[in-house]
Amino acid sequence: MSDAVVALTTVDAGFDASRMAKTLVERGLASCINIVPGVTSVYRWEGQIKSDAEQQLIIKTTEARVDALSAAIHELHPYDIPEFIVLPIIGGSEKYLRYLRQGEDYLKSLKELE
Repeated sequence: MSDAVVALTTVDAGFDASRMAKTLVERGLASCINIVPGVTSVYRWEGQIKSDAEQQLIIKTTEARVDALSAAIHELHPYDIPEFIVLPIIGGSEKYLRYLRQGEDYLKSLKELE
């Protein structure tokens, strides 16, 4: 089992998800974030069934960063109750998982080996 995790959050379709993603990466809280536009979320809110256009952020990071990532998501997120779900990564490309853990330092070490 890896210490790498995927965190998920959704934001409104009109929200600047790219800015949020860049901020999280700049702060060292995520190694990579995918922004998936065109997501429709169906949910219950205040006694009604709602359906809204959203963007899904798929955040690759490590367990050690989850608490700080959660705090940042809650700081930057436009919703009162943002989705924040963390899923374990149980396997994958060892090089990619090492990159998630070590970031740019790992990429530099690969270049030095060339």
